[in-house]
Amino acid sequence: MGESLHTVTAMPTARQAGCPFDPPAELTEARRHGPISRFTHPGGKPGWLITGYDLVRSVLADSRFSSRKELLNVVDFEIPPAPPGEFLLMDEPQHSRYRKPLMGRFTVRRMRLLTERIEQVTTACLDAVEKAGPPVDLVSAFAKPIPTIVICELLGVPYEDRGSFQEQIDAFMGGETNDEELIAAYTATQNYLEELVAAKRANPTDDVLSELTDSDLTDEELKGISLILLAAGFDTTANMLSLGTFALLRHPDQLAALRADPALTGRAVEELLRYLSVAKTFMRTALVDVELGGQTIEAGTTVVLSYHTANRDPERFTDPHVLDLRRQDGGHLAFSHGIHQCLGQQLARVEMGVAFPALFERFPALRLAVPAEEVGLRPETADIFGVKSLPVAWDA
Repeated sequence: MGESLHTVTAMPTARQAGCPFDPPAELTEARRHGPISRFTHPGGKPGWLITGYDLVRSVLADSRFSSRKELLNVVDFEIPPAPPGEFLLMDEPQHSRYRKPLMGRFTVRRMRLLTERIEQVTTACLDAVEKAGPPVDLVSAFAKPIPTIVICELLGVPYEDRGSFQEQIDAFMGGETNDEELIAAYTATQNYLEELVAAKRANPTDDVLSELTDSDLTDEELKGISLILLAAGFDTTANMLSLGTFALLRHPDQLAALRADPALTGRAVEELLRYLSVAKTFMRTALVDVELGGQTIEAGTTVVLSYHTANRDPERFTDPHVLDLRRQDGGHLAFSHGIHQCLGQQLARVEMGVAFPALFERFPALRLAVPAEEVGLRPETADIFGVKSLPVAWDA
């Protein structure tokens, strides 16, 4: 590569209006130049941008790259470590201390046992949508309530609290609040979870958080674990449901295939996960000098892993920019890879596998109620990409 090595000076933010499912064009262009590019972090620190599938996957499985928050070399000031329990931003052995107690509670079998409850929640949301009549915003009426109710019930958040909790998560993950609002929302969430943990210790109920109080985890650790599970369990799936619906409505041939063949649902969910990659990027910091893609990543350097270009890598996927619900080449990185692979991935699969077919069966003539270009998108600065609202109509 040498002198011709591609350089990206800032993280691109612009997506195509009306069809925002592709990564920003500058990222796709970077991938065309090769799987690794020089990159400048917002704070001016030099780093690397990894856009190719094989290199992203290899970094995620490489213990020479750290997830620790305090090691991120992206700004000129010192970054504090992740709070206790927030294991996504930790390495071993701290990571396993928090993740292992949860693994048995999020198995494929346990998540499939939730199918009936997820079907009930989905049916109730669709009943409310039908009763309201068109037009309806599917984000607030369908995409958000389903994962919110399910994850809150799993963790034991009282039903009457879920609305305010959802608003707080939106505020600090939506990418549209100022620093003061973000801190306020995060603090309110932390205070709420502190009270919830104390309540579960005093009066355990039939939920995951109550089960975890019967362990050696401290209240601070349980608060951090709860925050990770609630935020990830709600925000990611909510945006997959809304953006996935938008994508299917914009690809009527694929939607017709799904309607004609319900057995296609599992494969359709995987393809939407690959195609949309709503969790766009993550970062890792090299603990030692690492040779990667013909380049030396120096110790202490932070690399940005671009999941959405990795999942569109033509060296890994045939016609990667095409949404093909019958796609055979699986193995996407939408749920990450390695020790940090998404703990709740099976829950997300069940929720999407129930919700998408139910929606289109209930409303066979579902369509956008506004031009596609007017659908409001989350900013690229949001942790998870998606749509802010999705107005739809149907023949009542």
